[in-house]
Amino acid sequence: MKKFIVIIISFLLLSPKVFARIYTVQKNSALSSIQQAINIATNGDTIMVMPGVYAEKNIQVNKSLVLIGKSFPVLDGQHSYEIISIKADNVILEGFKLIHSGISSLIDIAGIKIYARKNVVIKNNILDDTFFGIYLQKAVNCLIENNKLKGVATTDQQSGNGIHCWQCDSLRIIGNTIAGHRDGIYFEFVTNSAIWRNVSHANMRYGLHFMFSHENTYIGNIFKNNNAGVSVMFSHGVKMFNNIFEDNWGDGCYGIFLKEITDSYISGNKFLRNTTGIFMEGATRVLVEKNEFSKNGWAVKIDASCLDDTIRINNFLGNSFDVATNGTLVSSFSYNYWDKYEGYDLNKNNIGDVPYHPVSLFSMIVAENPSAMILFRSIMATMLDKIEKILPGITPENLVDNFPYMKPIHL
Repeated sequence: MKKFIVIIISFLLLSPKVFARIYTVQKNSALSSIQQAINIATNGDTIMVMPGVYAEKNIQVNKSLVLIGKSFPVLDGQHSYEIISIKADNVILEGFKLIHSGISSLIDIAGIKIYARKNVVIKNNILDDTFFGIYLQKAVNCLIENNKLKGVATTDQQSGNGIHCWQCDSLRIIGNTIAGHRDGIYFEFVTNSAIWRNVSHANMRYGLHFMFSHENTYIGNIFKNNNAGVSVMFSHGVKMFNNIFEDNWGDGCYGIFLKEITDSYISGNKFLRNTTGIFMEGATRVLVEKNEFSKNGWAVKIDASCLDDTIRINNFLGNSFDVATNGTLVSSFSYNYWDKYEGYDLNKNNIGDVPYHPVSLFSMIVAENPSAMILFRSIMATMLDKIEKILPGITPENLVDNFPYMKPIHL
């Protein structure tokens, strides 16, 4: 009998959830304040918040709690405060609408901010008119899922990023929709994390921007109609699969800009109607394969600083210019489909018998003198490219696809 009692006591001590309580917060009731409920709760408790508008000054979540909003209660920062500050591990925040955070040029005020914590879940929330949306600072193993973030950015100085992550590890950013911020998703010093199935569109600068962030994976996202597209800088071990980079138009705009990137893999993506599909500067040992480049100004621009990159098994369809470079290329092109290829296939193996040089003379002139674009599709431009084919020597000799496909590749 004593042994049985000892087992029961041990079980209860090791199972704090047995004693977890549920607190209900409701306007015009005895418990009408979210912060008051947090103050009286203990680790493992749940706080249910009923519909209404709660204008509380910077809610501090300093315990391991579950906070659930019913029918999206509104948390109003009154254009003055950070709305929710999470300063405990193992917090779940779900089902709230957060509006009108404060704005500051000195500190990073957010709708929701995680301060050096782990195992935090932020899901199914709406954030409208917040400076930074969801801000993760030194966070580990956190999930940010199915949130809708809409900023009202007018200038870079008066706007923050939608989902901002700094010095974090093992994050999962899944299924969020971000618009109207400075950058949609921002990573700096973030490792071993995944960005999956997000839609980042109509942001002032980049749909995705990350720096000094290694061994991260980006899968199935849509980056559309952002002012400058996507920027990936000073990182290694980057993997980008099955994303869409679409309608990023304007001077200095790209589907994706790769700067000082090494040992990375870009596959299965679609680059549609961008000023430049991919611009590579200082990219080393990057494999670009099984992507579609369609109706871009330039499909691919490769700076002379790039080294040992491989571009293979891609479709190039309806681009104004397929490839541009400003130096002697040391990257490899092979087994791509080029809709401008005019070669033949005598043995019917679907591989052209004549190598294809994707850099046209006119594209090189335009790259150096953008105003020459006024001659695009003119008889002058056509003659320049025909002359280069007959008397080659100006375009890079070693930028060649020796095995061009005759038909589009099924990707």
